[in-house]
Amino acid sequence: MVAVRTLTKYGVLVGINLLNACVTLFTKFAAQQEFMSVPYCMSLAGAIGVMGIYAICWQQILKRIDLSTAYMFKGTSLIFVMLLAYAIFDETITTMNIIGATVIILGIALYAKE
Repeated sequence: MVAVRTLTKYGVLVGINLLNACVTLFTKFAAQQEFMSVPYCMSLAGAIGVMGIYAICWQQILKRIDLSTAYMFKGTSLIFVMLLAYAIFDETITTMNIIGATVIILGIALYAKE
């Protein structure tokens, strides 16, 4: 039962950081639009909306999980941004990106093992 609760806790943290990564995608899309155009404004509105949802979820997580554990998972946002930028914007994933993502995952795994 404890293992399921722990996996659920970590799954929620990863999911919330995926939501945080979506904010970056909205702002990247906005940066590609003409300033103050409808797509630009809609992208920024999307970013603000998602960030609001993220902020509410983050506060709820902090009520239930230690701050050090929650912040440890913030690095997963960088991995999500890299993967989503590759999938949506056709950006390149470099060897250094892969090394960085590996270090983040190993750090989380080492912490979670304790």
